[in-house]
Amino acid sequence: MTDKNIIPIAGFPVVKTTTPVLSRYLLRTMWVNKKMTLFFANTNFIVQCRHLLDKMKSMSVTIVNDGVGMDIAAYLFRREAFKENLNGTDFIPHFLAGANISLRVFMLGGKPEMLDKAAEYVRTTLKQDVVGTCDGYGGLAKDRAILVDLINRARAEVVLVALGNPMQEEWILVNRHALNANVVIGVGALFDFWSGDKPRAPRLVQQLHLEWLYRLCIEPRRLVRRYTVDIMKFLFLCRKYSGENSQT
Repeated sequence: MTDKNIIPIAGFPVVKTTTPVLSRYLLRTMWVNKKMTLFFANTNFIVQCRHLLDKMKSMSVTIVNDGVGMDIAAYLFRREAFKENLNGTDFIPHFLAGANISLRVFMLGGKPEMLDKAAEYVRTTLKQDVVGTCDGYGGLAKDRAILVDLINRARAEVVLVALGNPMQEEWILVNRHALNANVVIGVGALFDFWSGDKPRAPRLVQQLHLEWLYRLCIEPRRLVRRYTVDIMKFLFLCRKYSGENSQT
């Protein structure tokens, strides 16, 4: 990605792109047998993953924008605009269903009973080959080398990591070099949506960019800090690092 396609947000090099372009980039990465790591940056990501920024830059991670907060920050502090909201909840199903080839997918994270339902969704609805799963509780307690070996022996091409910020980013950055998979993606609460454990906002609410408000109403105790205190931290970080020109 060139500098002209980057909008620095609080020091993070966020790529300005679209769903079709990003999908082609992932498929091309697999076609030429290269490796890439993809993160979706919302306001929570910017706050919780600040300590991982240097490592993300050194590992050439691709970061894309997720949510209206990133749009606001891009305008307020950079006078720029992202081309599209690239939240993982919408992008990942679009990418997998639209790949037109069979991909070997490994799913890491989530509750055991929810993970099984999410894996079945990938198989039956998205028509992709789930070659292995590991839940984010007892499964994640396995020795790190054993888990990496499990993923590699499954010959996974795509690894979806659903551990939440910043745990999923930490896990990916620590283990990325040892993973043979071409594409590794942090996907947050995606497995909960696929399993039916958590509902998506109605389509109109999504179109109005108010899904964050819908989720806050559904899970106020868990999310109230994210949309109050952490929003203030996010804006502070954006202002503090607004003069930086981040590079990938």
